Amino acid sequence: MGGSSLAQVYSRPGGAVPDLDDADRLKRFFAAVQELNQRDMLLAYHDRSDGGLVTTLAEMMFASRLGVSLQLEGSDDEILRQLFNEELGAVVQVEKRKLTQVQMVLDRTGASATAIGRVEYDNQQLNIRRGDELLLSKDRAAMQKDWSETSYRMQALRDNPATAREEFDRISDDEDPGLNVVLSFDPADDIARQYRGKAGPRVAILREQGVNSQYEMAAAFMRAGFVAVDVHMSDLHEGRDNLANYHGIVACGGFSFGDVLGAGGGWAKSILYHPQTREQFAEFFQREDTFALGVCNGCQMLSNLRELIPGADSWPRFLRNKSEQFEARLSLVEVLESPSMFLEGMAGSRLPIATSHGEGRVVFADDTDRYAASHLIAARFIENNGDVADHYPANPNGSRDGICALSNEDGRVTIIMPHPERVARTVQNSWHPENWGEDGPWLRMFRNARRAIG
Repeated sequence: MGGSSLAQVYSRPGGAVPDLDDADRLKRFFAAVQELNQRDMLLAYHDRSDGGLVTTLAEMMFASRLGVSLQLEGSDDEILRQLFNEELGAVVQVEKRKLTQVQMVLDRTGASATAIGRVEYDNQQLNIRRGDELLLSKDRAAMQKDWSETSYRMQALRDNPATAREEFDRISDDEDPGLNVVLSFDPADDIARQYRGKAGPRVAILREQGVNSQYEMAAAFMRAGFVAVDVHMSDLHEGRDNLANYHGIVACGGFSFGDVLGAGGGWAKSILYHPQTREQFAEFFQREDTFALGVCNGCQMLSNLRELIPGADSWPRFLRNKSEQFEARLSLVEVLESPSMFLEGMAGSRLPIATSHGEGRVVFADDTDRYAASHLIAARFIENNGDVADHYPANPNGSRDGICALSNEDGRVTIIMPHPERVARTVQNSWHPENWGEDGPWLRMFRNARRAIG
């Protein structure tokens, strides 16, 4: 326990500092973990380091919201050393029925492990016993609040104190089911399959200062059967290309345009205040055989072009997040009934999606516009139980009613703040149900566009 925080608490700074004294043991341990993982025998893993075993278990409980019963033997000092030593090691969770197979892997690789307890699925308590004696019993929420208090206090000073408090209070919510999925369609159903082998319609993947995610966006459209073309705004300004050559345009996410205040505003002004480019966009939106998609910064940009887009008069602006911070997380959204051709057949679905923005808070000019746009709302952030997300961080930007996507009146133009292109493939999701195949549900958006073009 030399050099550990526990030693300092007990005014015992002496002893040997945790160190690696046998490189071969580390190699054997690494080999064992890799094989167990490859053979799908590990349910959970966490390295033991700062704070020792008890802290490792607490962190695993915070993530899983499950309980742990620990069974230890020895004197008080020996148990203290077991709980708080910071030597290299790890805690792994395996199924009881696979213990024999796990032991065979450990024996073959020369690694070693000790059974220390079990996971409790019906409570969220950390119970530590020595024989029949209960040495410690702590509630997960109480431990996590103690663990998070310092970060919460700092967050309340740095960010919006109201959203900081909302996030901190969620620690005590024992009824949160976690991220979950409800689908109104089959992600494996390739509704654009009939168009394979035909000359695909051309979609312009627009780029401007700070734009990113263009490769993910192009890949999603190409997988749906489009020909994706990289089009820089300078190509349009200088006449090297023209929107008349495309059936679709996509404004991707990214950072704000240079030093212009207001995300997406500078990009939009480069169109609105350039007569030839403005005319191109106006003509494109007037055509009946076209579509447009704006994501994140592109969502903000298209919302600033609403005067050129038929049926978009009541669209909102997107202002600074209520948390006063850039938000990047996996959020849960619900797809609503709307005119959007991109989201056709997806209404009622509850899906995780990548959120990554600093200015996504929906603000309508007035209540008249808000009511006028009510049937154009295409998606909204929701809580894990399906309720509309009104609180942080389930609602990451503070938009009223959790609004995060809208369509224009005829459905050909959709703007969405989170990033569907970043989770179009299942492997792109940081969490997903085990039964998902190669194609994630958000790929349906792009297939819908291909079918609509025909």
